[in-house]
Amino acid sequence: MLDGTWRGAVDRGLTPIGESLRRTGISADVITVIGILMSGAAAVAIGLGNLRFGFLFLVLTGVPDALDGAVAKASGTASKRGAFFDSVSDRLTDALLFGGLAWHYAETQPGHIMMLPVAVMAAAMLISYQRAKAELLGYDAKGGLMERAERFIVLGIGLLFSEILLATLWVMLALTLFTAGQRFAKVWKQASAEREVPVSERSQRRQQRRDQRN
Repeated sequence: MLDGTWRGAVDRGLTPIGESLRRTGISADVITVIGILMSGAAAVAIGLGNLRFGFLFLVLTGVPDALDGAVAKASGTASKRGAFFDSVSDRLTDALLFGGLAWHYAETQPGHIMMLPVAVMAAAMLISYQRAKAELLGYDAKGGLMERAERFIVLGIGLLFSEILLATLWVMLALTLFTAGQRFAKVWKQASAEREVPVSERSQRRQQRRDQRN
């Protein structure tokens, strides 16, 4: 939701910062790696029960995640390779963060509650896969109520106010699954509409959508 609503404004705001970082000689790939390392530190802090430090490292994870694209554009190095690396790093970051939460609950609470962060991670991976597969087929699966930016915000609130962390995870799971339903319905509608379009025109439309994304 926020990715679609505010993405353009955020990108424009980050352009001067990306230009400044470019002049230091740092590359977008290095910034992406820093983000991965920060997410690893967040996972360890959360797993050890230091939720406030986990929040700090979560913020430090989000900053490089926002800046790597700006640096790539400023330096003229934006590429499919960079987009692939960025996407993979996002999934790795999610796995580390929710893995840290599962570790935390395995240490602090009996029973199967440690599976809740795993369920949230699985739902997050599902909506990511939906978008990737839809775009591969020439459809648009962007949007939804609980995208990655929203997950970061909700998780940050839970880490900052630990007494509601468990509740925020349940909310995150419910809204992420709802988002999966939204994306499925969106792609299903596009695919169903194309069934009534001649094959040649259908292929042309898909190619146009791919060109617009690139």
